[in-house]
Amino acid sequence: MRVRLAILAISILLGTAAWSQNTNGRKGKEVVYNELDTVEYQLLEVNRILIVGNKTTLDRIIQRELSLKPGDTISNKNISQVLLRDKNKIYNLRLFNTVEIRPILLSLNKVDLLIEVTERWYTFPVPIFELSDRNFNEWWQTYDHDLGRVNYGLRLYQYNFRGRNETLRFTGQFGFSRRFDIAYSIPNLDRNQKQGLSFLFSYAQPKNLSYFTQDHKLLFLKSRNVLRTNSLVAINYSYRKSFYETHNVGLEYRYSVIADTIALLNPNYYGNGETKQQYEAISYSFNSDHRDVMAYPLNGHQSNIFLKKIGLGFSSEVDQFEVNLTHARYLDLKNGYYFSNFSSAYLSTPQSQPYSLYNAIGYRRQFLRGYEIFLIEGSRFIMNKSTLKKRIFTRGWHFTNMPHEQFSYFPLSIYIKGYVDVGYVENFSRYQELLINNSLSNRFLIGAGGGIDVVTFYDMVLRFEYSFTREGKHGFFFNIKKEF
Repeated sequence: MRVRLAILAISILLGTAAWSQNTNGRKGKEVVYNELDTVEYQLLEVNRILIVGNKTTLDRIIQRELSLKPGDTISNKNISQVLLRDKNKIYNLRLFNTVEIRPILLSLNKVDLLIEVTERWYTFPVPIFELSDRNFNEWWQTYDHDLGRVNYGLRLYQYNFRGRNETLRFTGQFGFSRRFDIAYSIPNLDRNQKQGLSFLFSYAQPKNLSYFTQDHKLLFLKSRNVLRTNSLVAINYSYRKSFYETHNVGLEYRYSVIADTIALLNPNYYGNGETKQQYEAISYSFNSDHRDVMAYPLNGHQSNIFLKKIGLGFSSEVDQFEVNLTHARYLDLKNGYYFSNFSSAYLSTPQSQPYSLYNAIGYRRQFLRGYEIFLIEGSRFIMNKSTLKKRIFTRGWHFTNMPHEQFSYFPLSIYIKGYVDVGYVENFSRYQELLINNSLSNRFLIGAGGGIDVVTFYDMVLRFEYSFTREGKHGFFFNIKKEF
């Protein structure tokens, strides 16, 4: 460690070469000093790669993200762009608060690469005090901010386990929905760090359960007794072929039992009045991710293909196939202006499915701004979300008197934005027969508005928005996650 720090100090004092960025991995003003700028074109050979600041993280985890290796050659005109991309890839590991890469010119054609990182805090015993509903506005407006709908407990995260970017998670949750799970992720299983495995076991026994959808809102039953017991075992294999492309294959087994009351209230919950459901499933996804910074991208693109077959003919009692295609594009329009667009298409067959397997606009990333309190279910839907934003503030603070270095850096960026979202959901035939949940189905939905995004440390994004819908509804919406 002392040798590494000495190298860092000498390189800065000599001022041979430097390259830097501003807060949170964002592209700032490039600074290339002295010798690298003196020659119009020359090839540089990478001599050594030196890493400083990784007290827990193994060197090879960082080296895996680098385009350049010792012995490689690169032109002095391209080195800044290449190091910028490598810096973002290291930052996207979500293991570090800051990342710096400095080329140290040793001669006219030889260079060392000095990587300086500051690690995050990796052990988080996180108290659970969260809403059981899909978002803040659903809880506040639909359910009259009922504190009885709050989940509480403890979630323990061990990030960067063994210094290998592995993640171990334990969850013990009570309150509105009782749940216990354990998950373990190993992203770098082999020597080449291309293959990974993840495991999940989950057990849930909620005493509050949504059993039906009425007027695009979930109906809940609350009981002193357990309304559903759900067990899930899942394993996922990943193959990261390159820096930006990853293949995933998942297997899962799920076994669920509901109370007789749920089956009486909605005989289609598992279908035909059944109180038990079990199935195996296999899934495949391909993710092409070229975003600059995953936590809050401003440039690049991402495409994802997701396929899932539920029911493999063993003990399965259901049969479903679903496809979900998404694409996101992020453009830097310069002078602090940015444009982003997200498109999604979903299809599942057959249309006749148990209620428990219904998908919809309203879950996870599949939502339209202005319609957050609604659940618009269907076997197929499309959507598109566009945002134009302007960065009005960005800065990072270093607090030297903090007892823990992992919390000594506080970045803050603020963006103002305007947006337009559109979508279309084809209603279920069962809903058509019952003459319900059709006011927002089988028609184009439009939501528009403006707001403020606050981006700060540990990938936290706060969204404050005011939206208007085609149907004349409008209101304020708050979320603690990025829009897509």
